[in-house]
Amino acid sequence: MKRVVGVADMAISNKPEEILITYSLGSCIAVVIYDPHVKAGGMLHYMLPESSMDAEKARKNPSMFADSGISMLFRQSYQLGTKKENLIVKAVGGAQILDENGVFNIGKRNYLAMRKIFWRNNVMVAAEHVGGSVNRTVRLEMSTGRVFVKVSGLGEIEL
Repeated sequence: MKRVVGVADMAISNKPEEILITYSLGSCIAVVIYDPHVKAGGMLHYMLPESSMDAEKARKNPSMFADSGISMLFRQSYQLGTKKENLIVKAVGGAQILDENGVFNIGKRNYLAMRKIFWRNNVMVAAEHVGGSVNRTVRLEMSTGRVFVKVSGLGEIEL
């Protein structure tokens, strides 16, 4: 059963029949976490690096921003029994789309924000598929923890 994670959205699960999926990642980033010991995890699809850009929007939808969304993703996964030291973390997205001259660099800024958060919290990234100028779709199989990335024009790979 597919469960779609939209833009500025997040989902956690421990249901083996579920597949978490998010579509059309451009400059946004999907953070995927999975604890194989309890077969639980989640996915965050955030749009912007810092909640300080718009405190009101961050209060209403923490999933919109890297800093508020990532911490919420981890905290909510702990409620399903995951442990930080067991989590396998993967990241997808951060492309440069509709910004060919690199004026805004949202994809790069999103990626850097994520990396800073992980560095401060001693979180290692097991795999990533980031950057470039392609759209991506990512899915997490809850039964196995396998993560697949479909890259525009290149097909699908396991991450």
